[in-house]
Amino acid sequence: MVMRIIAVNTLREYWEKYPKTEQPLKAWVQEIEQSNWESPQALKLKYSHASILTGKRVVFNISGNKFRLIVDIEYRLKIVFIVWFGLHTEYDLIDSKNVQYGKANKDK
Repeated sequence: MVMRIIAVNTLREYWEKYPKTEQPLKAWVQEIEQSNWESPQALKLKYSHASILTGKRVVFNISGNKFRLIVDIEYRLKIVFIVWFGLHTEYDLIDSKNVQYGKANKDK
C-alpha cells in the first residue's frame, strides 16, 4: 500500500497563491504517492533534508527551501495530512509542532 495525501486540493490552493511552487509541489505529490514508509526513520532515508518534529509531524523543504510544508503522517494507515504551507520566513514565526490545519493558514 502506498501513501495517500489528504488533501491534494489544499496544495492546489497553495500553488495558486504561490505559482512558482506548482511544479515542486506536483513533484512532491508524485513522490509521496509512490512512497511506502513504515516509520519516520524510513522517510528520513529518502528525504534527508526533511525535519522530523514528532513521531508523526514532518517538515519538507519546497522549492530550494524557500517554502516549508508541514504534514502529519499516519504511517500505519499510509495517510499524509497537509497541515501548513508557506514561505520559510512565515514558518519561522509559527509553532511548527503545534500549528493546526485551518482556514486561517490559507489566508496568510
